[in-house]
Amino acid sequence: MRHLLSFTLCVAMLPAGTTSAEPAAEAERFSLWVDPYRGEPVPHEAVLADLAGVRVVYLGERHRLVRHHAMQAQIIANLAARGRPLVVGLEQLEADQQPALDRFNAGELDFEQLAEATDWARRWGNYEHYHPILYAARKAGAPVIALNAQAETIRQVARGGGIAELAPELRAQLPEEMMLDDEPYGRLLGIYMHVHLAATPERLRPMIEAQIARDEHMADVLARFLQSPEGKDRMAVVICGVGHVSYGLGMPDRVRRRLDDVSERVVVFSESGDVESTPEEQAVSRPISITHEQLRVMGRPIGDYLHITTP
Repeated sequence: MRHLLSFTLCVAMLPAGTTSAEPAAEAERFSLWVDPYRGEPVPHEAVLADLAGVRVVYLGERHRLVRHHAMQAQIIANLAARGRPLVVGLEQLEADQQPALDRFNAGELDFEQLAEATDWARRWGNYEHYHPILYAARKAGAPVIALNAQAETIRQVARGGGIAELAPELRAQLPEEMMLDDEPYGRLLGIYMHVHLAATPERLRPMIEAQIARDEHMADVLARFLQSPEGKDRMAVVICGVGHVSYGLGMPDRVRRRLDDVSERVVVFSESGDVESTPEEQAVSRPISITHEQLRVMGRPIGDYLHITTP
């Protein structure tokens, strides 16, 4: 497979893009759910029935694909219709923006007022795509929580020599205990991050630690909420880039470390050739090849369910 990856893994290094190759004739395309453990297609209702039985559902997206966000909003609505009290966790907002989100959750702000209060347009390029997700959460009575670390802190990890080189005030923004020595995840990130021209042998380790720091922060925020009085009876639906949840590594691994008995499902939506790199991304990237031999060492499928759309 020849990839020019869509930079889902390394938002810390580049701002979220704003372009997408959303097909004009979406209705003419064919989609289905696949259970990779059984190697079989599965009905939508069967997927929902299984998802409704776990504590955390991760919906791994390509950030710029509108159809991914439409599916995420639909899944939130479908799970709420099954009577599950929900909380929706967003990678796309940073944890220090939670006060504004709380006002949105209380109905005091609409979507555009939330965007203005959080400077969302500057900090996440395609923030408008998350409108249906937030209103699906509001209709479901589900609070929305901001999971991400501050972008400036993650960027400093990537560019400044890793976690150990952070200034004390920046290190204090991240969880005290972080699993940086993660051989399977580090190997996977090393494969994917090679797309970046900046991923030289000297720079690769700090870039990997930046991704891990983001995963640890998001896992910590989510676990704390699920253990709180407000969250203890809720099921979490996490909206995040697929790179944070592929193969159950990244964020899911770190939530499991904090919540021993947590049950989960990872859902991955296919890209199907629909992501176009921006000129800015192309200027700092290289084409790479990723083989089945490199990925088979993960020893597990990329997710529990795949939603596949034909190119």
